[in-house]
Amino acid sequence: MTKFAIDFGTAVTKIFQLGSGNGIVLSEATCVTVDRGTREIRSLGDEAKKVLGKTADTDVIFPVYEGEIVDEALAGELLHYFFGKIGRKGFTEALFCVPCGCTKENRAKYLRVARDAGLSKVSFVEVPYLAALGMSVPVSESNPAFAIDIGAGKTSLAAFSFDGINAGLNMNVGGNNMDTSIIDHIAQTYNLKIGLSTAEKLKNTVGSLIPHDHQSYVVQGRDITSGKPRQVAVYSEDIVRPISVYVNLILEYAELILRKLPEEISATMCRSGIYLSGGVSAMPGLGDYVQGRLQMDAHVAEDPQMAVVLGGGRVLGNAALLDKLLMK
Repeated sequence: MTKFAIDFGTAVTKIFQLGSGNGIVLSEATCVTVDRGTREIRSLGDEAKKVLGKTADTDVIFPVYEGEIVDEALAGELLHYFFGKIGRKGFTEALFCVPCGCTKENRAKYLRVARDAGLSKVSFVEVPYLAALGMSVPVSESNPAFAIDIGAGKTSLAAFSFDGINAGLNMNVGGNNMDTSIIDHIAQTYNLKIGLSTAEKLKNTVGSLIPHDHQSYVVQGRDITSGKPRQVAVYSEDIVRPISVYVNLILEYAELILRKLPEEISATMCRSGIYLSGGVSAMPGLGDYVQGRLQMDAHVAEDPQMAVVLGGGRVLGNAALLDKLLMK
């Protein structure tokens, strides 16, 4: 039986295959386009993401929102499409990487979508465990860790060991909030209206928490007053505020979790530091920013966006570890 780990993210879906030539076999936009009139599917994955904001007769739909499946039919079609691309054959066992504290109701949605996509056996493990394992953090029953995974639609935070999660939560805060905030900031600062794709590109290109970073990127949009096309150069320091407001919110909750921990666990966290993953964690300066705010060492994953699904692959290859971590 072929085994896969699936990180069904708000923005990007990552799939890890265990077996011959094991590794990450897919990373594509969690996106579907449908005809506005008939609701028939026009494109899926990366091809669907390309038309965002560019067509009048097509709706671009993200069937996973803030870590939760919100359109089961399209999610099933999309997952079936992804498995078709990687050439899945026969019975398939899948591990879904789910947000911290994922409810039974939400897991039921994953099960229905998995069935529609032809998966035969499904299990669930929470993101903080997988993020740490994907970063090769030495977690055990006696050695706890603190992980923060910042994705596009959600952030999972938890202090945990293999005995369980000591304290944790899932926040509906992530890179998408930053994109929307950047749109508002550019409108207020430059009197220029830009779209979501442009905001995301701006964030990913020059978004930074390094003090006095002067990288620049030329954005094109519509002048709010005249309605005419216009472009402007935006610098990293110009968009620190719409980014940092959400980073600060995440860190406020991280501080709350740290204050809830027993003294011995808290002491261990202070020695080992905090582990950061998720696409937003790749932003320059984020590790130093977190370290300064929490007064703890901050370790950023080598490949932040892939850390969780890599951890999923590691768990799939260890039956005893899977049995210990899976959500019952």
